[in-house]
Amino acid sequence: MRHVRTDILSIIGLLLALVAVLGGSVLKGSGLSALWNGAAFVIVIVGTFAAVLIQVRLQVFSHAFGIVRWIFVSPVRDAEELLQKILSWSQVARREGLLGLEEAAEQETDQFIRKGLMLLVDGAEPETIRHVMDVELDTREQFDQQGAKVFESLGIYAPTLGIIGAVMGLIAVMQSLAEPEKLGAGIATAFVATIYGIAGANLVFLPVGNKLKSVIQVASNEREMIIDGLVGIARGDNPRNIETRLRGYLIGGGP
Repeated sequence: MRHVRTDILSIIGLLLALVAVLGGSVLKGSGLSALWNGAAFVIVIVGTFAAVLIQVRLQVFSHAFGIVRWIFVSPVRDAEELLQKILSWSQVARREGLLGLEEAAEQETDQFIRKGLMLLVDGAEPETIRHVMDVELDTREQFDQQGAKVFESLGIYAPTLGIIGAVMGLIAVMQSLAEPEKLGAGIATAFVATIYGIAGANLVFLPVGNKLKSVIQVASNEREMIIDGLVGIARGDNPRNIETRLRGYLIGGGP
């Protein structure tokens, strides 16, 4: 059974990040308005995304922002229920033969599981099932990891663009030494650009990338458990032996 589980730690972390930056600015006496600077935003945020757009393919960039929701509402599968589901398939196969799984395959909404069950129904050899399913597992994992690396790249470029923004702000200051009323804007751009770059990287982009990597690993472990179960059914293993083997995947809370 697949359901949506809200990741409370990600929500708390994001809120604390906002408190750290916004609250720190208020407590320091600068106020919230001091954190907004249009020039710094264009240089750092727009520049950072520009760098990443040059680096990645459109499909990968779109996928990255399609899976970003996983840090808050990661679609997870109850490990114990998944194990029981696999065991029920093995019992059906022992009673009715592999063709008895055709109904389960037709009712399955998860395309990965459906594909594996159809291979069973079609009488594919265990080695063939593992090979076909491993290829899909690896392809999915690699594509998802590429999406996670988009946020890592944002986290790498943001501080550098922050430095560029700071330097450009200081250049403006140096050019306006004869006009004191313009010095404040240039200095503000320099400091705010640095904040955007460093805070954006360390409080948003890099944590998001690492969290997505963790979610992707959990999903891959889950699929490995499914493959192992399907191969066991194809070999005609006893359901008890399948259960004993698959329970190893549940250590630490499951896939």
